[in-house]
Amino acid sequence: MEVFYIYEVFQSFLSAPAYHLLLEGLLIIWILRLIFTKSYKPHRTELTEKEKEDLIADWCPEPITPDTPASHHALHPRVVDGKPGKLVTVNGQQCINMATLNFLNMIGNSDVEQAAINTLRTYGVGSCGPRGFFGTTEIHLKFEEALSKFMGVEETVMYSYGFATIASAIPSYAKRGDVIFCDEGVNFATQTGITASRSNIKFFKHNDMEDLERLLEEQAVVDKMNAKKAKVVRRFLVVEGLYMNYGDICPLPELVALKHKYKVRLFVEESLSFGVLGERGRGVTEHYGVLVDEIDLIVASLENAMAVIGGFCCGKSYVVDHQRLSGVGYAFSASLPPMLASAAIAVLDKMENDREMFHILQQNCTLMHKKLSSIPGIVVDGRAIAPIKHLRLKGLENRSREHDVTILEKIVQEAERKGVALVVARYLDNKEHKLPKPSIRLAVNSGLSEKELESVIEVLKNVISNVIANDLESIQ
Repeated sequence: MEVFYIYEVFQSFLSAPAYHLLLEGLLIIWILRLIFTKSYKPHRTELTEKEKEDLIADWCPEPITPDTPASHHALHPRVVDGKPGKLVTVNGQQCINMATLNFLNMIGNSDVEQAAINTLRTYGVGSCGPRGFFGTTEIHLKFEEALSKFMGVEETVMYSYGFATIASAIPSYAKRGDVIFCDEGVNFATQTGITASRSNIKFFKHNDMEDLERLLEEQAVVDKMNAKKAKVVRRFLVVEGLYMNYGDICPLPELVALKHKYKVRLFVEESLSFGVLGERGRGVTEHYGVLVDEIDLIVASLENAMAVIGGFCCGKSYVVDHQRLSGVGYAFSASLPPMLASAAIAVLDKMENDREMFHILQQNCTLMHKKLSSIPGIVVDGRAIAPIKHLRLKGLENRSREHDVTILEKIVQEAERKGVALVVARYLDNKEHKLPKPSIRLAVNSGLSEKELESVIEVLKNVISNVIANDLESIQ
C-alpha cells in the first residue's frame, strides 16, 4: 500500500506542468537560503573617549516646549471667584460680565439651583455609566420628552458634553465616501465632527449661497457621470444657526430650498441660536418661520443660553434614534449627571412660561450693537439681534495678527481694571479650517439693565481710544 502511494506521488510529480515544478524549486531554494544564511550584523564603530566627549559637548537638546513670550495670555490667567453671573469677580475685581455666554442669565438662578439640589439628594452626583449601561435615569427621559415637546419634534437624544454632541452626531451618519457640504465659518466642534466622518468635505464661502450652489451643481455633474455610485453616496449640508466666530445668522430659507433642489440632508448646529432666536427661543427655525420638519437634524449645546452642561440632537425618530447605537459621545461616555438634567428641565420650564426674557435679550442685543458700532477704531461683526458680538480693529491689512492680538489683550486688561470683564476670542490657529480675524468676543446678557449696558459702552469707548492712541504713538 505504501509503495503504491509513493508511486502515485511520483506519477503526479511527473505529470505536473513545468512552470509549477520551477516555482516549487525556487521556493525550496529560497527557504534553504533563509535557514542557512547568517543574519546581518552591522559594523560597529568604537568611539574613543575624546570623540565621545566632543559629541556630548556639541549636542544641543531641543526644548520640551517652545519659548513662550512673557506677554502670553496663558502666563497671566484670570482667576474667577464665585458664580460667573451678570456680575463676576475676576482677580479680586468685581466686573460686569460680558465674557460668559450666559445669555438668559440662568447662572445663579435660585429655582434652577434648587431643582439640581433636590435631584442631587435623590440620585447622587454622577451617573457612573453610559446611557446604554445603567446610565439612564428617569430625569434624562423627562428632559428628552420635555425638549421634544418644546421644539415640536418626534424625538430627542441627550448628550453629556456640548462639544461632543455635534462632533459625535455627524460621524454617526456620514461615512467614508459620502459628501459633506459645509460652511467654512463653522465652529471647531463642527469641524471635528466632519473630519471624524472621513467623508469628502467641500467647504463653501461663509453664508454664500451662490458658492454653495456652485458646489452642489458640480456634485450633480459628477453623480450623472457615475449614476450607479451616486445611488449609494449620501450628501449632507452642515451649517450653524448663529455662527460662534462671526455672530451672523445662516440664511435658512435659501438652505432649505437648495436642500430640496439637490436632495441633500440638512444638519443645523444651534448651540448659540437655541434659547436666543425666535419669540419662544426655539432657534433659527422659529426666527425664519421655517417648519422644524424641514431640518433633518438639529444639534445644540446646553452650555450657553441654558447655562448647564451637555447637549442634544432632535428631529424625526428614525433619524435621532440611530445615534443611540452609533453616536460615540452617547454610547461610550458617562451620561449627564441627573442633577444637571434636572437643572436643564427647570430652565426649559422657564423658557416655556416666560417669553419676555427673549424680548429683553433681543432689546439688549440691539441696543448694544448700536452703541458699539458708534465707537471709533473698531468694527462690530454680527447681526444686531445676536447676543454674541465680535469687536475687530479697523485697518487689519497693514498689521500682523500677533500685533492685533496684543492690542486687543491690552483693551481687555484695561477694561477689566475699570470693571468690565471681556475676553479675546481664542482659536487653535494651526487646526482651524479658516482662522477668523482677531477679535474681542462680547456676550450680551438678558439680566443686564440699560444703565449697566451704558456703563460698559462708556468704559469701552475710553479704553479703546486710549489703547489705540498709545499704539499709534509707539509706532510713530
